[in-house]
Amino acid sequence: MIDDLWYKNGVFYCLSVGTYMDANGDGIGDFKGLLRRLDYLHGLGVTAIWLMPFQPSPGRDDGYDISDYYGVDPRYGTLGDFVEFTHGCQQRGIRVIIDLVVNHTSDAHPWFRDARNSPDSQYRDWYVWADKRPASASKGMVFPGVQKSTWTHDKEAKAWFFHRFYDFQPDLNTSNPYVQAEILKIMGFWIQLGVSGFRMDAVPFVIATKGAKVKTPVEQVRHASLPARVSAMAPRQRDHSR
Repeated sequence: MIDDLWYKNGVFYCLSVGTYMDANGDGIGDFKGLLRRLDYLHGLGVTAIWLMPFQPSPGRDDGYDISDYYGVDPRYGTLGDFVEFTHGCQQRGIRVIIDLVVNHTSDAHPWFRDARNSPDSQYRDWYVWADKRPASASKGMVFPGVQKSTWTHDKEAKAWFFHRFYDFQPDLNTSNPYVQAEILKIMGFWIQLGVSGFRMDAVPFVIATKGAKVKTPVEQVRHASLPARVSAMAPRQRDHSR
């Protein structure tokens, strides 16, 4: 049970680090720049800052294709810069929440690269595979007209992998206990660095059953069992113009 309901009355300010304040003059926003604007945000009455993805990413989906859950994109600074930012927020009574993007990874993530190398990879079952194209491959796209399928054949793996979103975002097998443990580890890591909570991305897909034999996805966990610091807030908007 959650005892501290601070988020119920919080004044949230959502921002993308890369488009906010540039401190080093390279044309890209960064955490040092954001730190400089905390007094301004505090003056607006902001009590919580919601950060869109800032982790390392190929950047093919505005950062929602993460390739390292435990780092900061070098364009935005370092982990040290992030910690300095969260400390600055704490000094002003501002909380920080971040997007928790764990329905899928980038296909450039080391887990997927290892998984596609061999059926015996320790990460093979961290993703969802099929030996042949599932009959449901043309159904369930999040972006009809932009996506052609939810399954793509990988030549290196010699198998089909499931992706609810784009084909460069393979879905994690969220029913795998090792994946679930890793998600909790990711959350714990960022909490230790000053994060107060998370906006969980794509919740309906994270908690749904996945696989070639799944015709109608069903909820595999109850909402009540989600960690207390996770919140399913407003859905994000995607830019399909790229």
